[in-house]
Amino acid sequence: MSILTRRAPTGRSTPLEISGVHSVSGLSMLPPFAAGLQDIVLGLGCFWGAEQRFWQLPGVQVTAVGYAGGTTPNPTYQETCGGQTGHAEVVRVIYDPDKVALETLLRTFWEAHDPTQGNRQGNDIGSQYRSIILTTSETQQATALRSRETYQQALDKAGRGRITTEIAPLEVFYYAEEYHQQYLDKNPGGYCGLRGTGISCPIG
Repeated sequence: MSILTRRAPTGRSTPLEISGVHSVSGLSMLPPFAAGLQDIVLGLGCFWGAEQRFWQLPGVQVTAVGYAGGTTPNPTYQETCGGQTGHAEVVRVIYDPDKVALETLLRTFWEAHDPTQGNRQGNDIGSQYRSIILTTSETQQATALRSRETYQQALDKAGRGRITTEIAPLEVFYYAEEYHQQYLDKNPGGYCGLRGTGISCPIG
């Protein structure tokens, strides 16, 4: 048994209670989603600003913030910030592939943060802020891997570091507490620590 597993909070068997209504679009953040929509989960630092980047994109049906990539079931924000759940702060993006290409979502992902920083984004430090892509199909997985290679080439040309972004199939997404959902819509002057590298991602 790993140190993480031994120390991880036990979590809970029931999801955290949320309204399930997206405060910007008024649509449901909860499945089932309409036929033809696709789902990808992206972690790029503090999820407040990250979610806003994606709900603003045409073709994105709905977004939600939550926790994924770790071991604790239905974790709280406090548990995740403790660093022992193994989860990252992530954004679930439900999108219409006929209206927005996956490459566009991935370009937004790469350009919105610095994927070379490991377990941090700027002053936000901890494994919960790591860069991560969690896919829901083999096509998404292959496209995400190719995009990482492409962006690494761009970073190499600019003399930047190696990408640390994890790319793996999604196992489970846990919704975060209600007050985190669409946080910057509810708190327009709220904190957003996202800073990109300034290097364009040549995909999409």
